[in-house]
Amino acid sequence: MTSDLKPGLRHAQTLQVNDTLTVPAMTPAFAGFSDMPPVFATAFMVGFIEWACIEALCPFLRSHERTVGTHVDVSHVAATPVGMTVTADVELVAVEGRKLRFKVSCRDENGLIGEGFHERAVIDHDKFMARVLAKSGQTGSSPQ
Repeated sequence: MTSDLKPGLRHAQTLQVNDTLTVPAMTPAFAGFSDMPPVFATAFMVGFIEWACIEALCPFLRSHERTVGTHVDVSHVAATPVGMTVTADVELVAVEGRKLRFKVSCRDENGLIGEGFHERAVIDHDKFMARVLAKSGQTGSSPQ
C-alpha cells in the first residue's frame, strides 16, 4: 500500500435495493429465509459496506495487493424496502501496519439503517492464494 494511505480517507457509495438484495433472496443458500420480509438483508448490507471500503482503498493499493475483511461490528437498526436507495459512508480511522479500521454507516432516504466498524487487512494476492491452495491440498495447477 502507498504511504499516503492515512486515517481520514472517506468514501461514499450508493445502491438501489432490488429483489436480489432482500432477505428472501438468501434462500438458495439458507432455506430458513424463505418466509422473511422482503427488505434489504443484513448480509447484503455488510457486503455493501465491505465493497465501499474496497473501493475507497483501490487507489492506495499496489497491483499485487488486495484487502480482506477481518472483523465486522455493525448494527442493522431499520428496514429498507425494495426500491429505496442506500448509501454507505466509510471513513478510515486507523492504519496499524497492514490492519485498516473503518467507521461505517448506511442510510436510506429516511435515515440511518446501520452503523459500526469494519476492519480489513492488506494482503499480497499471490502469497494469500498460495496459502489458500495449500490449505485445500491443491498445488498451483488447475484442479482436475
